[in-house]
Amino acid sequence: MENSLTVYNSKSRKKEVFEPIHEGRVGMYVCGPTVYSEVHLGNVRTFVSFDVIYRYLLYLGYKVRYVRNITDVGHLTDRGEDKVSARAKLEQLEPMELVQKYSNMFHEMMSIFNTKSPSVEPRATGHLIEQIEMVKDIMKNGYAYEKNGSVYFDTLKFNDNYKSYGKLSGRKIDELFSETRDDLKNQDEKKHPSDFAIWMKASDEHIMKWNSPWSVGFPGWHLECSVMSTKYLGKTFDIHGGGNDLKFPHHENEIAQNVGCTGVEPAKYWLHTNMLLMNGKKMSKSDGNTISPYELFSGDSPHVSKGYSPMVVKFFMLQSHYRSTMDLTDNALQAAEKGYSKLMDAAKALDKMEHPGKGNDTDANKKLLASVNGIIADMDDDFNTPKALAGIFELVNFINKLKAGHIRYSDITFDTFDKLKSTFIKFVYDIFGLKDEAGGVKDNNSIDGVVQLLITIRNEARANKDWSTSDLIRDKLMELGIQLKDGKEGTSWSKI
Repeated sequence: MENSLTVYNSKSRKKEVFEPIHEGRVGMYVCGPTVYSEVHLGNVRTFVSFDVIYRYLLYLGYKVRYVRNITDVGHLTDRGEDKVSARAKLEQLEPMELVQKYSNMFHEMMSIFNTKSPSVEPRATGHLIEQIEMVKDIMKNGYAYEKNGSVYFDTLKFNDNYKSYGKLSGRKIDELFSETRDDLKNQDEKKHPSDFAIWMKASDEHIMKWNSPWSVGFPGWHLECSVMSTKYLGKTFDIHGGGNDLKFPHHENEIAQNVGCTGVEPAKYWLHTNMLLMNGKKMSKSDGNTISPYELFSGDSPHVSKGYSPMVVKFFMLQSHYRSTMDLTDNALQAAEKGYSKLMDAAKALDKMEHPGKGNDTDANKKLLASVNGIIADMDDDFNTPKALAGIFELVNFINKLKAGHIRYSDITFDTFDKLKSTFIKFVYDIFGLKDEAGGVKDNNSIDGVVQLLITIRNEARANKDWSTSDLIRDKLMELGIQLKDGKEGTSWSKI
């Protein structure tokens, strides 16, 4: 398949012509969420970015297998406690009950942002056997050692043979003193501070643990992605993606594990999204500089003057390149709201337009054709959505002039108009994944009465500790674009 798509490879630190391993097919693995709490906006930005990448690869005609995992074990807190287990204790739920709850909420949020489901969505706990087998293979190849029931990856021995540990993140092995979040209590067991756990012996109070040849324990966080990516995409595949924060230690250790097991690196191209800022600063709960997606939709936050619809937020995200930082501000969202509305108006107007079939190859025709082709060229340049959007808005101006009669159909050929219409509609709806949110519920008095009735039924269920009914009502309303908010003065609702 011939195309001019280039991608920025984080490993080589340069743009490269995209040439899939198997012609016409693409294997893409993206690190998914750790489902111990509600998905935050920074994660949403990453998954929206890779959704656009997925959609554009499909647009180019590739058959894509998109794998995005669910992390439900092994991702530890700074205190060395499993994040899922810790939250399950706090909420007095079984760990898998908690996992299901937040997996459902994650999927709801992805649906709200109109992202496509991945081809495969494996869970870490569903691949324990494969993870244990990979640990065995790494040990058999001499790149891991067991100590007191835990198994550690031998980074020095690995680097002696492959000279590659740290190349993705740009770190030198002598500078790697300790692995954050993974095995802080067991530093004295390791041969070198940069060694990391691929199997950890569990303490008696640890909830999520399994039998293994070395101990009753659990796999290291990095192991699951090595296992699940190669199980569903093969030893080597095309694209591995994730947030910038995963370069080290997660992705660096993934590469080491894969090479230590199979002798080959897993991915040909590494793609990383950049971080989301708010008001020019990194988002942080400790200093109050944070906002959840639901707060953004409802406007229930001191950081925004009003609520913004999911498609406005998505449109705002598309205005930044996936490798650039994105600064969320109220003013920028207000501008995005106006831009989104203008875009949707043009899409609806264009959809109704019909070319009479006669036209000339004028300067206006040549300019229009160049603009249409330019949008495709922008997306071919490492999925440059902000430049492609700028090109789309050149077409918006053309559509408005055509609608107003300032440009005549006779000034453009039927083929050019047909390409304008198909490209514009495909980019707005199929590649950017936007949808028209105009209209909505027309009879607010009627809907308010229905929602208030459901709130009353839900309150009775909560009083009777019938949590399943309570959650069902909340979740189904969320699917319909209605968010419930519980407060001291009762339950209120808002459209999202």
